[in-house]
Amino acid sequence: MAFTLVSILIAAIPVAYCYPTTAFQDLVGVSKNRTSIKFLAVGDWGGLPYPPYVTDVEKATAQEMGKIAEQMGADFILALGDNFYYKGVTSVDSPRFQETYESVYTAKSLQVPWYVIAGNHDHAGNVKAQIDYSKRSNRWKFPSYYYELNFHIPNTGKTLTIIMLDTVMLCGNSDDFTDEKPRGPLNEVDANRQLTWLEERLALSKADFLLVAGHYPVWSVSEHGPTQCLLQSLYPLLNKYNATAYLCGHDHNLQYIEESGIGYVVSGAGNFLDPDVRHWNNVPKGSVKFFTGQASTMGGFVHAEVTKDKMTVTYFQAKGTSLFRTVLSHRKFE
Repeated sequence: MAFTLVSILIAAIPVAYCYPTTAFQDLVGVSKNRTSIKFLAVGDWGGLPYPPYVTDVEKATAQEMGKIAEQMGADFILALGDNFYYKGVTSVDSPRFQETYESVYTAKSLQVPWYVIAGNHDHAGNVKAQIDYSKRSNRWKFPSYYYELNFHIPNTGKTLTIIMLDTVMLCGNSDDFTDEKPRGPLNEVDANRQLTWLEERLALSKADFLLVAGHYPVWSVSEHGPTQCLLQSLYPLLNKYNATAYLCGHDHNLQYIEESGIGYVVSGAGNFLDPDVRHWNNVPKGSVKFFTGQASTMGGFVHAEVTKDKMTVTYFQAKGTSLFRTVLSHRKFE
């Protein structure tokens, strides 16, 4: 009887996986005549677990991110998972925070909020430690496993919402050294709780631009390919609730896939590069608009600017050139 009672009590304790939803906020320190929000998105940037703790690609990409943020502006950065290779961090005191993050992204223009989510390699370690690091760093913002960001686009009356997901919690971890496919969530209750929260937030959203970000791709032509779990659970919601775009990493390259009016942005070239296109025929025909994973680019990332009526997405290689640009329009409500 005592065992049953304890079990019930434990089951009743809520797990703080999602952060309480915040109201729409104004960007801090924005000039009076600004009429857009600008940000960078980079995934799979997590260095190495042994000296020198960084790769040449990470260093080159970090340097170019600093230049583009200075030239074009960046109010914040989306860190799309696999923040620390190969097994995340063990504690909030891990030297990896300094070696692979603080001492690499040193440009003044990158001293802005970094909104972080976890990837499969992070889940091989202690994700809670990465969340706790938010209390140690002025710019590392990782309030919970999944959470929502809401912004007023300055001086426009328009709004931007970004929903940050934990796709490993949704779909399970993947072993990059075997067959690389997530086999389903470790905990069905946690996965369903996140999915319920997600649909609730999407259904309520009246934002003019609605972005969703996760680590695993919905669509990808590269090594990992489309994530079947997300095609079943997330893809229908993105379409049903008229999302603007989905941003992710996981495959170590840059891709832009457009399907059913939604932009699928793969930005996973922050630390390694992979030119693999084995899943080219596993995405909808004609949907691939851009792909690069060439070692000669030395890495890459995405810059986005959201104005009152459009979102412009520009792909940059670390060698200092823009490679591709596309424009997405604001949501239309019937």
